[in-house]
Amino acid sequence: MSYEMNFGKEYNDQLPSLGDTIAKVISFFGGSHIYGVGGDFAANIIAALEDKINICPSSNEMHAGFSACAQAEIDGMGFCLTTYMVGSLPCTSAAALAVTESLPVVFISGAPAESEVNQLAIHHTIHPNASWKAEYDNALEAFSALGMRVERLQGQRLAGHPNLAGQRFYQIVAEAYKHKQPVFIEVPRDQVFAKTQPIKLPNTVANICCGGNVLAGSELVVANIVDKLTKAKKPLLYIGDRLKHNEKLKQLIMAFANKFTIPYATTWFAKGLFDEYAPLSLGAYNGVFTQTAGRQYIEKEVDYVIDIATSIYAQDSNIAFATGTHKIESFENKTLLKGGALLEKDLIEVFELLLNTDIKKFDFQCSNEQITPVSAQDSIDFNNLAATLNEIQAAQTMPLVYLPEVGNSYFASYSLKVRSSVLGRSWLTNPWYGAMGTALPYARVISQRMKALVSDGTQQERAVVIVGDGGFHFQLNELIHFLKDRTDVTIIYMRNNIFHLGKSGDGDIYHCNDERFDVHHIIAAYQGQSKTCATVADFKQSFLAFQQCSGVSLIEVLADPIESKQSNELRLLNLYIKAKNGQVEAMAKWQALTE
Repeated sequence: MSYEMNFGKEYNDQLPSLGDTIAKVISFFGGSHIYGVGGDFAANIIAALEDKINICPSSNEMHAGFSACAQAEIDGMGFCLTTYMVGSLPCTSAAALAVTESLPVVFISGAPAESEVNQLAIHHTIHPNASWKAEYDNALEAFSALGMRVERLQGQRLAGHPNLAGQRFYQIVAEAYKHKQPVFIEVPRDQVFAKTQPIKLPNTVANICCGGNVLAGSELVVANIVDKLTKAKKPLLYIGDRLKHNEKLKQLIMAFANKFTIPYATTWFAKGLFDEYAPLSLGAYNGVFTQTAGRQYIEKEVDYVIDIATSIYAQDSNIAFATGTHKIESFENKTLLKGGALLEKDLIEVFELLLNTDIKKFDFQCSNEQITPVSAQDSIDFNNLAATLNEIQAAQTMPLVYLPEVGNSYFASYSLKVRSSVLGRSWLTNPWYGAMGTALPYARVISQRMKALVSDGTQQERAVVIVGDGGFHFQLNELIHFLKDRTDVTIIYMRNNIFHLGKSGDGDIYHCNDERFDVHHIIAAYQGQSKTCATVADFKQSFLAFQQCSGVSLIEVLADPIESKQSNELRLLNLYIKAKNGQVEAMAKWQALTE
């Protein structure tokens, strides 16, 4: 029986293909770009999407996944496309990152046609020659092992009835959006151009949830907060990273803070969500590791804390590595607003009610941060990198969007003071180390977006990568896309020739570079500019000059892997680790520091 005989010609004529529906759903969730690597099983998907969505080629599948993670960080959704198994399995590192950082990334993979799934092994399958059975579900099982929702779409199951694959694709993508978790979808190549039942999308993504999705009792929660605020003299909003994909909630919280003059601080993981130059910002707080003037105010003066959208579970990094120095963690007069509804609709309701309450406006005054200028003649290294960049950022209104790589660069970046970015984020990394090698794939996405914004007349901003030589070599091939895309980036290349963070010996495994390596020849090959800087003055001059240049710009800093040249955060962490390991001198120093 044909579709026409079953439902009529008019219905048959308006049936979309699965490929059309996939494009429609991706666009509905804001996916104007999809990152990937081509391949035979993905060829039909590419053909179906290429006229509707910008398919951005990546240097490898793992970097495609990382770029999709960056896309999810700034757009709320990310999309990655690869071929079957040989393409999708390398994305598991990026998928682990997405799981860890709660990123709604849709990993789409081409798959064999349904007629090809039988007892014959075909290329791309994981199939030892002694096997009695061909395995086709290895990629599905691998992504499922990470705790992800996985599915291979299915074709027509009943003659005369179009398949439901389009509907299933939408439902799975909607799950990713609602729960802020990645999903993995395999699309059989013979189904891409097959007819599928049409779907009617909601008016906006805000309407995808069923029911109100708001927990009961908001009025009582608000009444309790108002009572505590009435009795408080110096309240604080302490904000976590669970709202990083909720622009409405961010706006409500800032409106509440500004209306009643209540200062705010973020967790480490929420750094970059708000303008740290704003009068009410106390920066990112993390116990003894906090480098801003706000620490003194938080620990000595605050008498009531509203804890918003921080993790339900205790996180060792976010609570000062479980050192016991995180005062907000043990603060008694505190209201916890963790958020339990989809898309944080319960927190949105609470702050909408709070904005309309009749409470006093607070008289917040925090001592001005005393900044000791960095001596121009000092050697530039991890110990003064953040302070030097802060002087540059303070002197200019153009925001710098920082992308530190995991390692020393990551810890040094917590002392950076960031301006607000039109992207909604001005500091992007993966603080749980869900995967390494993300800085350049992230920067690629940020630079693409900045180029598009500038063409629309928006104020220019600059992507700044901070990376060691270990991380740099790991992702070097991604530089080709800055040349292809004609986008701009500044790379601060902290070169010490070793994997320094976590180094426990002098074995060859820690040596990631060679003294003879000339990074300037590499950058020249990408039509970029580069310079080696030894002093703070030289660094500032080069940074400001490169800020005006197009394409790839790189500043090489010959970092000295000794304790006195480490960032303060890393020195403290190493001291704490030594103290926990029973080193007597370290124990005495740590006790004196935290008394």
